Amino acid sequence: MMLLQYEKELYEQGFSMIAGVDEVGRGCLFGDVVAAAVILPAGYILEDINDSKKLSERKREQLYEQITADCIAWSVSRKNAQIVDTVNIKQASKLAMQQAIAELSTTPDYVLIDAEQLILPIPSLSLIKGDALSQSIAAASIIAKVTRDQLCKTEWETNYPGYGIATHKGYATKMHQQKLRELGATAEHRQTFLTKIL
Repeated sequence: MMLLQYEKELYEQGFSMIAGVDEVGRGCLFGDVVAAAVILPAGYILEDINDSKKLSERKREQLYEQITADCIAWSVSRKNAQIVDTVNIKQASKLAMQQAIAELSTTPDYVLIDAEQLILPIPSLSLIKGDALSQSIAAASIIAKVTRDQLCKTEWETNYPGYGIATHKGYATKMHQQKLRELGATAEHRQTFLTKIL
């Protein structure tokens, strides 16, 4: 399985607790950027796993249940719109990723990271399009995506009715932009992302 290539090489080098880390919500106008980290058992193969964006919502939710049940450890970290506006989206994403790694109940001995370079006290490797290359990163992307989608459908949809958050998930769709012009921005909107719209 191609998605295990990097993990297999690391297992052969003596690493056993390999964490994958990824984030979602980077391009959204609304809400938190959410990162997840996960350590899968050595040799574990998860059928149908892929970059979370390429899976149906139903499939992501099924895989989420399987990953969180079977993994050694997993964690999620969120950075809100105020942090995004203060430090910028790239830095907020990095902070969320670092926190997700730090909060794993089992300390990894190696970390595979989607796209970003993180300063960590353990060895790591950044992979461009990592969620399509590493099962560990793909698993983290699914956990992060399902977590953020649930926030959109429950907490944020309830707290900010009328914006259609459950539908567009905070992305800059035509519907979302129209609602912003009609209703104005909320406390959960990223002000630095709205200059061209408002």
